[in-house]
Amino acid sequence: MGKMQKKLVYASLAAVAVVSGLMAGCGSDSSTTAATPTTTFVYTSDAHYGIKRGTPFSGMSSAQQINGAMIDEMNRLQKDKIALPSDGGINAGLAVDAVDFVVETGDAVNRTDGNVYPAKYSLSAEVWPQFKADYFTRLNLLNGSKTKAPLWMTPGNHDVSNAIGYYKALTPSTSSTALDATSYVEIYNLMNPSATITNASFIGSTPTAATAAASYAGKRLVTSRVVNGVNFVFVGMWPDSISRPLIDTEIAKAPGLPVVLFTHDQPTSESKHFTNPNAPKDINATNKYENLLSDEYADTQAAGNTPGTSTDIEQRAFVAWLKKPANKNIVAYFHGNDNANEYYTYTGPDNDIRLNIFRVDSPMKGNFSATDASKLSFQVVSIDSDAKKMTVREYRWNTKAWGNSITVSLVPRAI
Repeated sequence: MGKMQKKLVYASLAAVAVVSGLMAGCGSDSSTTAATPTTTFVYTSDAHYGIKRGTPFSGMSSAQQINGAMIDEMNRLQKDKIALPSDGGINAGLAVDAVDFVVETGDAVNRTDGNVYPAKYSLSAEVWPQFKADYFTRLNLLNGSKTKAPLWMTPGNHDVSNAIGYYKALTPSTSSTALDATSYVEIYNLMNPSATITNASFIGSTPTAATAAASYAGKRLVTSRVVNGVNFVFVGMWPDSISRPLIDTEIAKAPGLPVVLFTHDQPTSESKHFTNPNAPKDINATNKYENLLSDEYADTQAAGNTPGTSTDIEQRAFVAWLKKPANKNIVAYFHGNDNANEYYTYTGPDNDIRLNIFRVDSPMKGNFSATDASKLSFQVVSIDSDAKKMTVREYRWNTKAWGNSITVSLVPRAI
Protein backbone atom coordinates (compact mmCIF):
# COMPACT_ATOMS: atom_id res chain seq x y z
CA MET A 1 0.00 0.00 0.00
CA GLY A 2 1.45 3.36 -1.01
CA LYS A 3 1.37 6.82 0.50
CA MET A 4 0.15 9.73 -1.59
CA GLN A 5 2.80 12.33 -2.25
CA LYS A 6 2.45 16.10 -2.29
CA LYS A 7 1.48 18.17 -5.30
CA LEU A 8 -1.89 16.55 -5.87
CA VAL A 9 -5.13 18.50 -5.91
CA TYR A 10 -6.89 15.94 -3.76
CA ALA A 11 -10.39 15.39 -2.43
CA SER A 12 -12.56 12.50 -1.37
CA LEU A 13 -15.69 11.81 -3.36
CA ALA A 14 -17.63 13.28 -0.45
CA ALA A 15 -15.87 16.59 -0.83
CA VAL A 16 -16.58 16.91 -4.53
CA ALA A 17 -20.00 15.32 -4.84
CA VAL A 18 -21.70 18.67 -4.27
CA VAL A 19 -20.03 20.13 -7.34
CA SER A 20 -20.48 17.13 -9.60
CA GLY A 21 -23.10 18.99 -11.62
CA LEU A 22 -20.65 21.79 -12.38
CA MET A 23 -17.94 19.37 -13.40
CA ALA A 24 -20.42 17.54 -15.63
CA GLY A 25 -21.30 20.69 -17.54
CA CYS A 26 -24.02 22.30 -15.42
CA GLY A 27 -25.63 19.02 -14.48
CA SER A 28 -28.24 17.95 -16.99
CA ASP A 29 -30.43 15.41 -15.16
CA SER A 30 -30.52 11.98 -16.82
CA SER A 31 -32.77 10.39 -14.20
CA THR A 32 -35.68 9.82 -16.57
CA THR A 33 -34.01 8.86 -19.82
CA ALA A 34 -30.94 6.69 -20.27
CA ALA A 35 -28.31 8.14 -22.57
CA THR A 36 -27.50 6.31 -25.80
CA PRO A 37 -25.10 4.66 -25.98
CA THR A 38 -24.18 4.12 -22.34
CA THR A 39 -21.56 1.89 -20.79
CA THR A 40 -21.64 0.49 -17.27
CA PHE A 41 -18.79 -1.28 -15.51
CA VAL A 42 -17.90 -2.32 -11.99
CA TYR A 43 -14.44 -1.59 -10.59
CA THR A 44 -12.50 -3.13 -7.70
CA SER A 45 -8.89 -3.93 -6.85
CA ASP A 46 -6.46 -5.55 -4.41
CA ALA A 47 -8.32 -8.76 -3.57
CA HIS A 48 -5.23 -10.20 -1.81
CA TYR A 49 -6.16 -13.88 -1.73
CA GLY A 50 -3.92 -15.76 0.69
CA ILE A 51 -4.23 -13.54 3.76
CA LYS A 52 -6.68 -12.99 6.58
CA ARG A 53 -8.22 -9.65 7.39
CA GLY A 54 -6.73 -7.99 10.46
CA THR A 55 -10.18 -6.97 11.76
CA PRO A 56 -12.75 -9.73 11.01
CA PHE A 57 -16.43 -8.85 10.65
CA SER A 58 -19.65 -10.85 10.37
CA GLY A 59 -17.67 -13.99 11.13
CA MET A 60 -15.47 -13.48 8.06
CA SER A 61 -11.70 -13.07 7.97
CA SER A 62 -10.23 -14.87 4.94
CA ALA A 63 -9.87 -13.21 1.54
CA GLN A 64 -12.06 -15.91 0.04
CA GLN A 65 -14.88 -15.21 2.49
CA ILE A 66 -14.72 -11.43 2.18
CA ASN A 67 -14.25 -11.18 -1.57
CA GLY A 68 -17.05 -13.72 -1.97
CA ALA A 69 -19.40 -11.57 0.08
CA MET A 70 -18.50 -8.51 -2.01
CA ILE A 71 -19.11 -10.44 -5.23
CA ASP A 72 -22.50 -11.60 -3.98
CA GLU A 73 -23.43 -7.96 -3.48
CA MET A 74 -22.23 -7.05 -6.99
CA ASN A 75 -24.54 -9.77 -8.32
CA ARG A 76 -27.43 -8.56 -6.17
CA LEU A 77 -27.27 -5.02 -7.58
CA GLN A 78 -28.21 -6.38 -10.97
CA LYS A 79 -30.39 -9.31 -9.91
CA ASP A 80 -32.59 -7.12 -7.69
CA LYS A 81 -32.42 -4.15 -10.10
CA ILE A 82 -31.15 -1.77 -7.42
CA ALA A 83 -31.61 1.84 -8.54
CA LEU A 84 -28.67 4.13 -9.03
CA PRO A 85 -28.83 7.18 -6.76
CA SER A 86 -30.61 10.35 -7.90
CA ASP A 87 -27.40 12.35 -8.02
CA GLY A 88 -27.75 14.06 -11.40
CA GLY A 89 -25.16 11.73 -12.94
CA ILE A 90 -25.38 9.38 -15.92
CA ASN A 91 -28.44 7.08 -15.63
CA ALA A 92 -29.33 8.57 -12.23
CA GLY A 93 -32.35 6.87 -10.66
CA LEU A 94 -32.37 4.02 -13.18
CA ALA A 95 -32.00 0.39 -12.14
CA VAL A 96 -28.65 -1.33 -12.48
CA ASP A 97 -29.25 -3.32 -15.65
CA ALA A 98 -26.63 -4.41 -18.18
CA VAL A 99 -23.03 -4.44 -16.95
CA ASP A 100 -20.59 -4.36 -19.85
CA PHE A 101 -17.51 -5.53 -17.93
CA VAL A 102 -15.82 -5.76 -14.54
CA VAL A 103 -12.28 -4.52 -13.81
CA GLU A 104 -9.82 -5.69 -11.13
CA THR A 105 -6.46 -3.90 -11.14
CA GLY A 106 -4.16 -6.36 -9.44
CA ASP A 107 -2.85 -7.87 -6.25
CA ALA A 108 -5.24 -10.71 -6.98
CA VAL A 109 -3.09 -12.83 -4.68
CA ASN A 110 -0.86 -11.73 -1.87
CA ARG A 111 2.92 -11.87 -1.96
CA THR A 112 4.73 -15.01 -0.82
CA ASP A 113 7.30 -13.72 1.66
CA GLY A 114 7.08 -16.07 4.60
CA ASN A 115 5.81 -13.44 7.02
CA VAL A 116 2.82 -13.81 9.29
CA TYR A 117 -0.38 -11.77 8.83
CA PRO A 118 -1.76 -13.60 10.85
CA ALA A 119 -1.14 -16.79 8.86
CA LYS A 120 1.74 -17.63 6.53
CA TYR A 121 1.16 -16.37 3.02
CA SER A 122 0.33 -19.08 0.53
CA LEU A 123 2.00 -19.60 -2.81
CA SER A 124 0.32 -17.91 -5.76
CA ALA A 125 -0.37 -21.30 -7.34
CA GLU A 126 -2.24 -22.39 -4.20
CA VAL A 127 -4.56 -19.38 -3.89
CA TRP A 128 -5.12 -18.38 -7.52
CA PRO A 129 -7.77 -21.15 -7.86
CA GLN A 130 -9.69 -19.46 -5.02
CA PHE A 131 -9.59 -16.12 -6.83
CA LYS A 132 -10.59 -17.81 -10.07
CA ALA A 133 -13.55 -19.61 -8.48
CA ASP A 134 -14.90 -16.35 -7.08
CA TYR A 135 -14.15 -13.83 -9.82
CA PHE A 136 -14.66 -16.09 -12.85
CA THR A 137 -17.52 -18.28 -11.62
CA ARG A 138 -19.26 -16.80 -8.58
CA LEU A 139 -19.30 -13.32 -10.16
CA ASN A 140 -22.18 -13.55 -12.60
CA LEU A 141 -23.06 -10.10 -13.94
CA LEU A 142 -24.68 -10.00 -17.38
CA ASN A 143 -24.19 -7.59 -20.26
CA GLY A 144 -26.81 -6.23 -22.65
CA SER A 145 -26.84 -9.48 -24.61
CA LYS A 146 -27.60 -11.38 -21.38
CA THR A 147 -24.26 -13.13 -21.55
CA LYS A 148 -21.66 -13.08 -18.82
CA ALA A 149 -19.84 -9.76 -18.50
CA PRO A 150 -16.08 -10.24 -18.97
CA LEU A 151 -13.58 -9.64 -16.18
CA TRP A 152 -10.60 -7.55 -17.29
CA MET A 153 -7.48 -7.22 -15.16
CA THR A 154 -4.01 -5.82 -14.66
CA PRO A 155 -1.34 -7.32 -12.38
CA GLY A 156 -0.33 -5.58 -9.15
CA ASN A 157 2.95 -5.37 -7.27
CA HIS A 158 2.21 -8.60 -5.37
CA ASP A 159 1.45 -10.52 -8.58
CA VAL A 160 4.69 -9.30 -10.17
CA SER A 161 6.81 -9.84 -7.05
CA ASN A 162 5.65 -13.44 -6.89
CA ALA A 163 6.85 -13.84 -10.48
CA ILE A 164 10.26 -12.12 -10.29
CA GLY A 165 11.19 -12.40 -6.59
CA TYR A 166 10.97 -10.23 -3.50
CA TYR A 167 13.70 -9.10 -1.14
CA LYS A 168 11.97 -10.54 1.95
CA ALA A 169 11.54 -13.94 0.31
CA LEU A 170 14.11 -16.65 -0.18
CA THR A 171 16.90 -15.72 -2.62
CA PRO A 172 15.29 -16.10 -6.06
CA SER A 173 18.46 -17.36 -7.72
CA THR A 174 18.77 -20.31 -5.34
CA SER A 175 15.18 -21.28 -4.54
CA SER A 176 12.39 -21.98 -6.99
CA THR A 177 9.85 -21.60 -4.16
CA ALA A 178 10.51 -17.85 -4.25
CA LEU A 179 9.38 -17.60 -7.87
CA ASP A 180 5.75 -18.32 -8.69
CA ALA A 181 4.37 -16.52 -11.73
CA THR A 182 0.92 -18.13 -11.56
CA SER A 183 -1.20 -15.03 -11.01
CA TYR A 184 0.88 -12.87 -13.39
CA VAL A 185 0.70 -15.51 -16.13
CA GLU A 186 -3.04 -16.06 -15.63
CA ILE A 187 -3.75 -12.32 -15.81
CA TYR A 188 -1.50 -11.95 -18.87
CA ASN A 189 -3.26 -14.83 -20.64
CA LEU A 190 -6.70 -13.50 -19.75
CA MET A 191 -5.91 -10.19 -21.44
CA ASN A 192 -3.87 -11.68 -24.32
CA PRO A 193 -5.70 -14.90 -25.23
CA SER A 194 -3.96 -15.19 -28.61
CA ALA A 195 -0.45 -15.20 -27.09
CA THR A 196 -0.62 -17.31 -23.95
CA ILE A 197 2.38 -18.14 -21.78
CA THR A 198 3.01 -20.64 -18.98
CA ASN A 199 4.45 -20.38 -15.50
CA ALA A 200 7.30 -22.68 -16.50
CA SER A 201 8.16 -20.66 -19.60
CA PHE A 202 8.14 -17.44 -17.56
CA ILE A 203 10.42 -18.44 -14.69
CA GLY A 204 12.44 -21.03 -16.62
CA SER A 205 12.95 -24.76 -16.12
CA THR A 206 15.66 -23.88 -13.60
CA PRO A 207 14.16 -20.72 -12.10
CA THR A 208 16.50 -17.78 -11.62
CA ALA A 209 16.02 -14.09 -10.99
CA ALA A 210 17.65 -13.33 -14.35
CA THR A 211 15.26 -15.60 -16.24
CA ALA A 212 12.22 -14.14 -14.53
CA ALA A 213 13.39 -10.54 -15.02
CA ALA A 214 13.96 -11.11 -18.74
CA SER A 215 10.52 -12.67 -19.12
CA TYR A 216 8.90 -9.79 -17.29
CA ALA A 217 10.65 -7.18 -19.48
CA GLY A 218 9.42 -8.95 -22.61
CA LYS A 219 5.94 -9.84 -21.39
CA ARG A 220 4.56 -6.59 -20.07
CA LEU A 221 0.81 -6.39 -19.99
CA VAL A 222 -0.50 -3.50 -22.08
CA THR A 223 -3.70 -4.05 -24.01
CA SER A 224 -6.98 -2.29 -24.79
CA ARG A 225 -10.68 -2.81 -25.33
CA VAL A 226 -12.95 -0.35 -27.19
CA VAL A 227 -16.49 -0.25 -25.83
CA ASN A 228 -19.15 2.18 -27.09
CA GLY A 229 -16.70 4.78 -28.35
CA VAL A 230 -14.28 4.74 -25.40
CA ASN A 231 -10.83 3.14 -25.48
CA PHE A 232 -10.10 1.34 -22.20
CA VAL A 233 -6.37 0.67 -21.89
CA PHE A 234 -4.98 -1.80 -19.33
CA VAL A 235 -1.42 -1.30 -18.10
CA GLY A 236 0.53 -3.60 -15.82
CA MET A 237 1.78 -1.73 -12.72
CA TRP A 238 2.35 1.84 -14.04
CA PRO A 239 3.08 3.67 -17.33
CA ASP A 240 6.88 3.32 -17.18
CA SER A 241 9.36 3.69 -20.05
CA ILE A 242 8.68 0.18 -21.37
CA SER A 243 4.91 0.53 -21.16
CA ARG A 244 4.48 4.05 -22.59
CA PRO A 245 5.28 3.16 -26.24
CA LEU A 246 3.00 0.13 -25.93
CA ILE A 247 0.20 2.37 -24.67
CA ASP A 248 0.82 4.70 -27.63
CA THR A 249 0.23 1.73 -29.93
CA GLU A 250 -3.06 0.89 -28.22
CA ILE A 251 -4.22 4.52 -28.43
CA ALA A 252 -3.31 4.67 -32.12
CA LYS A 253 -5.60 1.71 -32.81
CA ALA A 254 -8.61 3.91 -31.98
CA PRO A 255 -7.55 7.48 -32.82
CA GLY A 256 -9.62 10.32 -31.42
CA LEU A 257 -11.51 8.29 -28.84
CA PRO A 258 -11.47 9.16 -25.15
CA VAL A 259 -8.92 6.97 -23.34
CA VAL A 260 -9.42 5.58 -19.85
CA LEU A 261 -6.36 4.00 -18.23
CA PHE A 262 -6.48 1.16 -15.73
CA THR A 263 -3.30 0.38 -13.84
CA HIS A 264 -2.23 -0.71 -10.38
CA ASP A 265 -0.05 2.12 -9.06
CA GLN A 266 -1.13 5.68 -8.40
CA PRO A 267 0.28 8.36 -10.78
CA THR A 268 3.05 9.12 -8.27
CA SER A 269 3.83 5.40 -8.10
CA GLU A 270 6.11 4.27 -5.24
CA SER A 271 9.85 4.77 -5.12
CA LYS A 272 10.47 1.17 -4.02
CA HIS A 273 8.69 -0.13 -7.12
CA PHE A 274 11.37 1.28 -9.45
CA THR A 275 14.53 -0.58 -10.46
CA ASN A 276 17.47 -0.62 -8.09
CA PRO A 277 20.06 1.93 -9.35
CA ASN A 278 22.83 0.34 -7.27
CA ALA A 279 25.11 -2.28 -8.83
CA PRO A 280 24.38 -5.05 -9.56
CA LYS A 281 20.87 -3.52 -9.71
CA ASP A 282 19.19 -6.64 -8.38
CA ILE A 283 16.45 -7.32 -5.82
CA ASN A 284 18.08 -7.51 -2.40
CA ALA A 285 17.32 -6.93 1.27
CA THR A 286 19.93 -4.15 1.58
CA ASN A 287 18.63 -1.75 -1.07
CA LYS A 288 14.96 -2.86 -0.84
CA TYR A 289 13.97 -1.99 -4.40
CA GLU A 290 11.43 -4.30 -6.01
CA ASN A 291 12.38 -3.86 -9.72
CA LEU A 292 8.73 -3.80 -10.77
CA LEU A 293 9.18 -0.81 -13.10
CA SER A 294 11.70 -0.52 -15.91
CA ASP A 295 13.16 2.86 -14.90
CA GLU A 296 16.02 3.01 -12.43
CA TYR A 297 15.15 5.14 -9.44
CA ALA A 298 16.73 8.56 -10.07
CA ASP A 299 15.57 10.68 -7.14
CA THR A 300 17.57 11.09 -3.93
CA GLN A 301 17.99 7.84 -2.07
CA ALA A 302 17.63 7.38 1.67
CA ALA A 303 20.18 5.88 4.04
CA GLY A 304 21.76 2.64 2.89
CA ASN A 305 20.95 3.36 -0.76
CA THR A 306 17.31 2.54 -0.12
CA PRO A 307 14.29 4.21 -1.78
CA GLY A 308 13.72 7.86 -0.93
CA THR A 309 10.37 9.58 -0.57
CA SER A 310 10.18 11.48 -3.87
CA THR A 311 9.39 10.25 -7.38
CA ASP A 312 9.45 13.72 -8.98
CA ILE A 313 12.03 12.81 -11.64
CA GLU A 314 10.13 9.68 -12.62
CA GLN A 315 6.84 11.58 -12.71
CA ARG A 316 8.25 14.28 -15.00
CA ALA A 317 8.87 11.66 -17.68
CA PHE A 318 5.32 10.41 -17.19
CA VAL A 319 3.90 13.96 -17.42
CA ALA A 320 5.90 14.72 -20.58
CA TRP A 321 4.36 11.64 -22.14
CA LEU A 322 0.85 12.67 -21.06
CA LYS A 323 1.38 16.00 -22.84
CA LYS A 324 1.90 14.42 -26.26
CA PRO A 325 -0.95 15.55 -28.56
CA ALA A 326 -2.51 12.10 -28.94
CA ASN A 327 -2.34 11.57 -25.21
CA LYS A 328 -4.54 14.57 -24.43
CA ASN A 329 -7.29 12.00 -25.03
CA ILE A 330 -6.25 10.23 -21.81
CA VAL A 331 -9.00 11.68 -19.67
CA ALA A 332 -9.24 9.33 -16.67
CA TYR A 333 -6.91 7.07 -14.71
CA PHE A 334 -8.17 4.30 -12.41
CA HIS A 335 -5.82 2.64 -9.91
CA GLY A 336 -5.60 0.43 -6.83
CA ASN A 337 -2.59 0.04 -4.50
CA ASP A 338 -3.51 3.09 -2.36
CA ASN A 339 -6.57 1.21 -1.09
CA ALA A 340 -9.20 3.91 -0.63
CA ASN A 341 -12.25 4.93 -2.63
CA GLU A 342 -11.51 8.51 -3.61
CA TYR A 343 -11.28 10.99 -6.48
CA TYR A 344 -8.51 13.49 -7.04
CA THR A 345 -6.87 15.55 -9.75
CA TYR A 346 -3.27 14.70 -10.53
CA THR A 347 -1.24 17.85 -11.24
CA GLY A 348 2.28 16.42 -11.46
CA PRO A 349 5.36 17.54 -9.53
CA ASP A 350 5.35 20.91 -11.33
CA ASN A 351 1.61 21.62 -11.30
CA ASP A 352 1.43 21.57 -15.10
CA ILE A 353 -1.00 18.74 -15.81
CA ARG A 354 -4.64 18.00 -14.97
CA LEU A 355 -5.84 14.39 -15.01
CA ASN A 356 -8.90 12.86 -13.34
CA ILE A 357 -7.85 10.06 -10.99
CA PHE A 358 -10.04 7.43 -9.34
CA ARG A 359 -8.62 5.10 -6.75
CA VAL A 360 -10.61 2.25 -5.26
CA ASP A 361 -10.91 0.43 -1.96
CA SER A 362 -9.45 -3.01 -1.19
CA PRO A 363 -11.72 -5.57 0.49
CA MET A 364 -8.72 -6.78 2.55
CA LYS A 365 -6.34 -3.84 3.06
CA GLY A 366 -8.42 -0.68 2.82
CA ASN A 367 -6.96 2.46 4.37
CA PHE A 368 -10.25 3.00 6.19
CA SER A 369 -12.31 -0.12 5.55
CA ALA A 370 -9.68 -2.43 7.06
CA THR A 371 -10.81 -1.22 10.49
CA ASP A 372 -14.29 0.09 9.64
CA ALA A 373 -16.29 -2.46 7.68
CA SER A 374 -19.03 0.07 6.95
CA LYS A 375 -16.62 1.71 4.48
CA LEU A 376 -15.99 -1.38 2.36
CA SER A 377 -16.75 -0.30 -1.19
CA PHE A 378 -16.39 -0.80 -4.90
CA GLN A 379 -17.26 1.52 -7.79
CA VAL A 380 -20.06 1.45 -10.34
CA VAL A 381 -19.22 3.57 -13.38
CA SER A 382 -21.63 4.89 -16.02
CA ILE A 383 -20.50 6.53 -19.27
CA ASP A 384 -22.51 8.51 -21.81
CA SER A 385 -20.37 8.34 -24.94
CA ASP A 386 -22.42 10.90 -26.85
CA ALA A 387 -22.24 13.50 -24.07
CA LYS A 388 -18.65 12.49 -23.26
CA LYS A 389 -19.38 12.31 -19.55
CA MET A 390 -18.62 9.70 -16.93
CA THR A 391 -20.17 9.20 -13.49
CA VAL A 392 -18.26 7.22 -10.87
CA ARG A 393 -20.32 6.05 -7.89
CA GLU A 394 -19.17 4.52 -4.63
CA TYR A 395 -21.18 1.52 -3.45
CA ARG A 396 -20.67 0.55 0.20
CA TRP A 397 -21.37 -3.11 -0.18
CA ASN A 398 -21.29 -4.20 3.46
CA THR A 399 -23.99 -1.68 4.42
CA LYS A 400 -25.78 -1.99 1.07
CA ALA A 401 -25.83 1.75 0.50
CA TRP A 402 -24.69 4.18 -2.18
CA GLY A 403 -21.94 6.49 -1.08
CA ASN A 404 -20.60 9.49 -2.95
CA SER A 405 -20.40 10.17 -6.67
CA ILE A 406 -18.85 12.51 -9.18
CA THR A 407 -19.38 13.23 -12.87
CA VAL A 408 -16.45 14.30 -15.05
CA SER A 409 -15.93 15.23 -18.67
CA LEU A 410 -14.33 12.87 -21.20
CA VAL A 411 -13.39 15.59 -23.69
CA PRO A 412 -9.62 15.86 -24.40
CA ARG A 413 -7.61 17.54 -21.68
CA ALA A 414 -6.54 21.15 -22.19
CA ILE A 415 -3.24 20.40 -20.40
